[in-house]
Amino acid sequence: MSSHLFRPQPLFPASSEIVQRDYSFRLSAATAVARPWFPCHRQIQAMAATERLGSRNGEALTPNGDCDCSIPEKSAPVLTNVGKSTNVAWHECQVGKLEKQKLLKQKGCVIWITGLSGSGKSTLACGLSRELHALGYLSYVLDGDNIRHGLNKDLSFNAEDRAENIRRIGEVAKLFADAGVICIASLISPYRRDRDACRCMLPDATFIEVYLDIPLEVCESRDAKGLYKLARAGKIKGFTGVDDPYEPPLNCEILVRPIDGVCPSPVIMCKQVISYLDEKGFLEA
Repeated sequence: MSSHLFRPQPLFPASSEIVQRDYSFRLSAATAVARPWFPCHRQIQAMAATERLGSRNGEALTPNGDCDCSIPEKSAPVLTNVGKSTNVAWHECQVGKLEKQKLLKQKGCVIWITGLSGSGKSTLACGLSRELHALGYLSYVLDGDNIRHGLNKDLSFNAEDRAENIRRIGEVAKLFADAGVICIASLISPYRRDRDACRCMLPDATFIEVYLDIPLEVCESRDAKGLYKLARAGKIKGFTGVDDPYEPPLNCEILVRPIDGVCPSPVIMCKQVISYLDEKGFLEA
């Protein structure tokens, strides 16, 4: 039976005939176990040159010993237990956060917009995303209601599920920030401890809390979704601002509130946030 049937498949299709012809097996003296030899990029180039130009003195170029540019062997990953997950390992990729930020020419962060229902969170989030896009910056909006259509559709509005809702969104927002994206999270997030837990997920002051401090009576007068009306009628239980508390931030990065009784327009709110991003260096690599 032909011996080439037992050789490994080529890793580099462009030079498949060259690579397959020069595969060989080595015997490890320490383990006495045959292991396949895979050529590095320098040896591939040498074999390709031999194929194009012919052998020198009638002898083909053959691999001679381990190449000094071969990838060193990695130590075994450390297995840990995280929550209910057991025997998991963290894998680092060679393309890190800094490389992604240089590619996008911006710094990843999480803009966490919090406030009562009807305070203008979604309006600010979408307007901010539009303005950043016009300026050439990449962002993504995590809207509280939108997330409950998919990732968090299994959660209710009781205190425990609300905490889990915030935790999941915080973890997703963290991934976006790590990828160099300006992530805009827009949700009521009424409990201070849950917002602070999300802040702790992100390093280097990349969690930017934006508090829309709009009076309850103003939010209720807007009531675009009709939720306040349902809550006042007792058809919705545990509604923030009616029969469930909202805990305002103590040290938010950006505070938006009415001036002389007049709420700021979406354009003014967007400019306020973008000015902060520019001042703190998030709009450059």
